[in-house]
Amino acid sequence: MSQLTRLQWQCRRGTKELDFLLLRYLQTDYWLADDVEKALFVELLALEDDELIKVLMGESDAAMGVMKALVEKIRAVGVVGV
Repeated sequence: MSQLTRLQWQCRRGTKELDFLLLRYLQTDYWLADDVEKALFVELLALEDDELIKVLMGESDAAMGVMKALVEKIRAVGVVGV
């Protein structure tokens, strides 16, 4: 399985909001990101769905650490795509 296929599969979470935000970021910004940001995205994808949606919706302090910039970028890409 290629890296792109694996990431696309991990971005499909079964909720419209998560699927949209994650796949949109993957398609638009992931390939332009540096290695640190790519690693953070993979780490973000490892979260359980309930925690991931809280992080991306700003309802969890988990987004306040090193992932804050990435979470903001994912949200911004989602807003642009609307």
